[in-house]
Amino acid sequence: MEIKDIFSNLPTLETERLLLRKITLEDAQDMLQYGSDAEVSRYVTWEAHRTLEDTKKFIQFVLTKYEKGELAPWGIVLKETNELIGTIDFVSWQINHKTAEIGYVIAQKYWGQGITTEAGKEILRYGFQNMHLERIQARCFVENGGSERVMKKLGMSYEGTLRKAMFAKGEHQDLNVYSILKVEFELLY
Repeated sequence: MEIKDIFSNLPTLETERLLLRKITLEDAQDMLQYGSDAEVSRYVTWEAHRTLEDTKKFIQFVLTKYEKGELAPWGIVLKETNELIGTIDFVSWQINHKTAEIGYVIAQKYWGQGITTEAGKEILRYGFQNMHLERIQARCFVENGGSERVMKKLGMSYEGTLRKAMFAKGEHQDLNVYSILKVEFELLY
């Protein structure tokens, strides 16, 4: 199995409230809404979008990844409004080790509503069933309590803190690491 076997035709996934689908240029305005929010971009590796052009450049980058069959994000779309409210993806995948890492971001007005957890459960399910993963992890800046709560709600276990493990936002960041194993996921869900 190769990354392109799964990601050359990124499937649309559905949950009770959400569609997880490919991002398009038509999503630019929605993405700019949350991507330009300083609180949303505070705990991610990228800087806040300043203009619609910044957002369109990012979307074009993602579209190229889709075309090449590389790891790329799903857009998180609220079914009720058809609004793109965030993204979720596998940020890395070690095929030989059957492990991967997820990452996510969501508009601030949807924080605390279980939406990221709902999307996360579907991505974990997809990873264990379709990508044949044995372990999925997630990492966050140590100050990002909201992301840690999502990881815990997903059934992930805290593994430790990686000290000064990532250079982002102009400084070395400590990262908390959480993970879940396939057998644990199957017991929970």
